[in-house]
Amino acid sequence: MVESYSKQRGSMQTELVQSGPLLQQNGQLAQVGWARQPVLDCNLESARFYALRPLQRFRIKRWDYYAVFTPRRFFSATIADLGYAGNIFVYTLDFETGDLHEQGLVIPLGRGIELPRNSTGGDSHFEDKRVKLGFSLHPEKRHLSVSWPDFHDGRGIQAEIDLYTPSGYESMNIVIPIGEKRFYYNRKINCLPTSGTLRYGDIQEELKPNESLGSLDWGRGVWEYQSFWNWASASGFLPDGRSLGLNFGLGFGDLSAATENAFILDNRIHKLDQVKFDYVSGDYMIPWRFTDNQSRLDLTFTPFKDRLAKTNLGIINSEVHQMFGRYNGHVTTEEGDVILVKDLVGFAEEHQARW
Repeated sequence: MVESYSKQRGSMQTELVQSGPLLQQNGQLAQVGWARQPVLDCNLESARFYALRPLQRFRIKRWDYYAVFTPRRFFSATIADLGYAGNIFVYTLDFETGDLHEQGLVIPLGRGIELPRNSTGGDSHFEDKRVKLGFSLHPEKRHLSVSWPDFHDGRGIQAEIDLYTPSGYESMNIVIPIGEKRFYYNRKINCLPTSGTLRYGDIQEELKPNESLGSLDWGRGVWEYQSFWNWASASGFLPDGRSLGLNFGLGFGDLSAATENAFILDNRIHKLDQVKFDYVSGDYMIPWRFTDNQSRLDLTFTPFKDRLAKTNLGIINSEVHQMFGRYNGHVTTEEGDVILVKDLVGFAEEHQARW
């Protein structure tokens, strides 16, 4: 590992460059920090946070969350295993009309859910008589296959989408402790050029890589039962054709060694230190402001849609306000170049969970 020092102002964060296991044999994290590539093997079998080891599987959480921004809409599909239950959900938002529809399934004990050990190999899959979701890896691309005939009362949704991942593509990877025995290991990939077909009812879109971009939120870890976090993300194009992605987060875990804050310019990570989410909890349509402690980020996020998702299943209880809107302002690269941001479509969220 190396200590990376900001050229702008004085914060030290640990950048991981050495490959190895995520967890030591005693269950402690082997390394803590952030990386441009997923260098750690996610050996969750080495977790040691309960004396009765068979109980541990009920607290380990794993998910693959894919999102696609097209010129017309936002589309997302997720396969998640929360330990004592699985969660399958798909949703889509029409930017012009504001039409939003979401459908999900809770799978007892996560039966039938397949998720890979690492983000760099293996496929994710779930299928029953209602829905079929498959996320597969191929050389330099990821493929999303979704078929949900009864989605939105029979309107139906289907997707066959390729997300291209050229070699050397940088992503935001972070591993941090949560308390003494828990942890969060996450990979976020922004601005993946996409092609394929998305059909929602009678509407069919042909996705083109110079118009549509996808992203992946790949998460593994063990959280506190009661958790809170903020997350903000975007993937889009600048007027000159370069891609720009945003990824900001806070709210859980020990962020002293690293944060997941970064912007991604033409596939390259520009790491940020601390980012402030300035918003009014409970009145989420008021514009949000994002600034950092190194004067490299100043963005105003103006929401146009509140996606409210609630789950109340007794031991699982969550509420998320995922706000869709437009980012305006500027970011500054590690080299000191100022990048103007105008009407970049993305989202910002507040999430509270007992899980």
